[in-house]
Amino acid sequence: QMQLVESGGGLVQAGGSLRLSCAASGRTFSNYHMGWFRQAPGKEREFVATISWNGGNTYYADIVKGRFTISRDNTRNTGYLQMNSLKPEDTAVYYCAADLDTREIQSRPRYWGQGTQVTVSS
Repeated sequence: QMQLVESGGGLVQAGGSLRLSCAASGRTFSNYHMGWFRQAPGKEREFVATISWNGGNTYYADIVKGRFTISRDNTRNTGYLQMNSLKPEDTAVYYCAADLDTREIQSRPRYWGQGTQVTVSS
């Protein structure tokens, strides 16, 4: 299986920035599309962003577009989510995910990380 481990979460004030990292192992990371999802307290998990296997294509949820940037470094087996202009509504557990299928990565990815908490104070 593929193992995914997120890091970089924490507490930040509104308007601040965080960069999340997702370290992959167990499979050839460069073969996989990857993405980020989040789940706020009492709410369903929601899509945040995805990036294709070679980094050539990205897609963002409307609520984060223009503020968040997804990227990856296949030489380091690591994906990233740069989060700027953070809002209290961004508070959630953030999960990275990976899948071989570009459609599945945005709906039901096969592999998931354990999540990292992001808390944005007002």
